[in-house]
Amino acid sequence: DLQTWLARPAPTPEAPPLPGTVQFFPAWEILPQDSKLPHADVISERLETLVALRPGLRDGAPAPVVVANVVALLQKTYPPEALQSRARRLSRRDTLDMLDLVEWLEEQGYEPEAQVNHKGEIAMRGGILDIYPLTAPWPVRLEFFGDQLESLRHFDPGTQVSRENIESITLAPAGELGVLKREQATAAAAAAAGAGDPSLPPVLGSLLDHLPPDAMVLLCRPQSLEDHARHYEQQVATGDPFLLPWDELCAKLASPGRALLHLAEEGAGEAGAGDLFDSLEAHRPITSAAPEPAVAEAQRREFFGQLHRWLRQGYAVHVFCNNAGERQRFEEIWNDYGLAEPGATGKPLRPSTQLGALARGFLAEQARTVVVTDAEIFGRYKVQRPRRLKSPHAAATRSALDIDFTEFEEGDYVVHVQHGIGRFRGLKQLEPTPEKGRGRAGSREGEAPPQGEECLVIEYAPGDENQKAPLLYVPVSESHLVSKYVGTGKARPPLNTLGGNRWAKAKAKAEEAVRDLAAELLSLQAAREIESGHDFPADNTWQREFEGSFLYEETPDQMKAIVETKRDMERPKPMDRLICGDVGYGKTEVAIRAAFKAVMGGKQVALLVPTTVLAQQHYNTFRERMADYPVRVELLSRFRKPKEVRRVIEQLA
Repeated sequence: DLQTWLARPAPTPEAPPLPGTVQFFPAWEILPQDSKLPHADVISERLETLVALRPGLRDGAPAPVVVANVVALLQKTYPPEALQSRARRLSRRDTLDMLDLVEWLEEQGYEPEAQVNHKGEIAMRGGILDIYPLTAPWPVRLEFFGDQLESLRHFDPGTQVSRENIESITLAPAGELGVLKREQATAAAAAAAGAGDPSLPPVLGSLLDHLPPDAMVLLCRPQSLEDHARHYEQQVATGDPFLLPWDELCAKLASPGRALLHLAEEGAGEAGAGDLFDSLEAHRPITSAAPEPAVAEAQRREFFGQLHRWLRQGYAVHVFCNNAGERQRFEEIWNDYGLAEPGATGKPLRPSTQLGALARGFLAEQARTVVVTDAEIFGRYKVQRPRRLKSPHAAATRSALDIDFTEFEEGDYVVHVQHGIGRFRGLKQLEPTPEKGRGRAGSREGEAPPQGEECLVIEYAPGDENQKAPLLYVPVSESHLVSKYVGTGKARPPLNTLGGNRWAKAKAKAEEAVRDLAAELLSLQAAREIESGHDFPADNTWQREFEGSFLYEETPDQMKAIVETKRDMERPKPMDRLICGDVGYGKTEVAIRAAFKAVMGGKQVALLVPTTVLAQQHYNTFRERMADYPVRVELLSRFRKPKEVRRVIEQLA
């Protein structure tokens, strides 16, 4: 909600600029005394917030708005001075020694690796240094020429391919709780040995220490905050140095120069204060489980009429839409209802529409302001917000197709492309045999690959009863030749013999069957090509608005599948297209858009799914996506009563 409000334009040119960013400062999901460390994503967000609050590290940008729960405030962290000394900003053409930088990074908790794949890792190759800061969305590649930093560029950790060039990067510590615990332990050991001053342990700070002196602090429901704080204090070990007691926190909050604002619910306990904000529930008859389309349309028309009445009464009405498609749809309906006639000023009465995601709208009587969301208008989405990807490269990267040895268990049946079916016997590191080399398709027992290369060990059937079962050693570099056996039924497949011809015959038979099947498919496709099919019309305005209301950005492959599917539908030929993709990659959205296009072309659509649960899920998804339009979505499954099933079947055209 804060991100949406701060993204609004200033109400007047003279208004002061709003803070540019909103940072979340999460709490550790563990207790300080636990042996394990917090999740890397939690530490990353905490450090990102602390760095954004340091004046010397944010390039003159205004301090962000920080959202945190009370537990996060009670958990101690780096003090401002320590973070400033531990953070470092590098820019192109800086002069520094790369080895000194590596030594400094290791002191900050970065782990040297052969290749950078995860946050907190570094790798050095000649004059190139790869770093993956905890506070950065991508790792950065530094290229040195002597002692001069020649270039900085992001790179993809999955492919190691360079991306865009950047001018500078801020390097923060590669840890928080773990690093500070080690320092505490080192200080304690030094004090016990008399080498340190026991009265001066490493200083710890809190989030409040990083806020500007004139920062405003808003406490939502103070009594609830204290209850949560007291409960957390009871869980933490007595005397734990990483706990800021509630009483000390309150003293910090009351420091001079800091504005403190208490926000209680609904003005409770304030005589005559009344409610500053009212819910729109009393004015909004549409629910997420809307009835028949005709009833839902009547309810929507009534709500639009209420928005119009507020405008005539002088209220400022703001409509927040998740995306441009929703905004266009709202404006179209407003015009269709004939609500844009001129008001007292001669200008058309029209709400202000803005892009943004809010949890819900409200009515502010004293401010004469109404804020409403598209979810409340259309009764579609519960709350949909742009999701922040912890690893942005996860959606943009397609790593090479490597075998996953974690899926193999000893005793599993596997298939080698040249030797056939065998039994997996694990991974083994072999010593080299000087007089023997390695074959291209793996080495038999006694023919070891070069030293240091791990091998898959595959057992095959012996040539005769008196022979020991031979083992095939396949180097990991040739693991693409091995796959897990997938057969029909529960029968165990017979093992092939090394050098035998049974596997070659089976492959030849399978190749012949594939050729026969291919011939049948070609014949079928030739017959389909001369048949005529239904050509659906090109996309209309509703189709474009419907697709524009999708809350997320389509992936390139998803968009390609959508375009090609609709192109097939517009051809006067029988359609035959298979959409493949992993779970969560957007196949349902492709089907939804194709179904909507079919409905716009005057056809009914049947969606067949394998399970009852999946049928219910798709029913809910299709109904929510199409709630803005006069489209009826029904469900046939064993979850429906026989009477409902008969009614749906009878009403089919």
